[in-house]
Amino acid sequence: EWSGKRLPTEAEWEYACRAGTTTTFSFGDDHSVLGDYAWFTNNSSKSTHPAGSKKPNAWGLYDMHGNVWEWCSDWYGMDYYESSPTSDPTGPSGGSLRVSRGGSWDNTPDYCRAAYRARSSPSFAANANGFRVVLIPSGK
Repeated sequence: EWSGKRLPTEAEWEYACRAGTTTTFSFGDDHSVLGDYAWFTNNSSKSTHPAGSKKPNAWGLYDMHGNVWEWCSDWYGMDYYESSPTSDPTGPSGGSLRVSRGGSWDNTPDYCRAAYRARSSPSFAANANGFRVVLIPSGK
């Protein structure tokens, strides 16, 4: 039973993307196999693709790398992580730019890395942007 949904925090997004790894991508450091897991500039034919059409990460999550940038709930702070809480940081309390993660169909492998942070105005819209929701269990 779910009581609602929301965007993930940036920390939640990266945790889910990494799926227990510390490597460049959830599947390792070798970007030559990125095409097995992601739609990006080398294989996308310059458009989005149906979700779940590539391999999932170790936790069964699809499209964490590439296809569309995924909005996070955090405001962007360039230096936020230098002094943030080490457990479940939620980003700065305000700002003018929101974080998006994962890269898109229009990006090179470097932008699709698990650690890459992008930012843009909350009003920015493009066919390379999307989102993933977090379901909130009842009683939370």
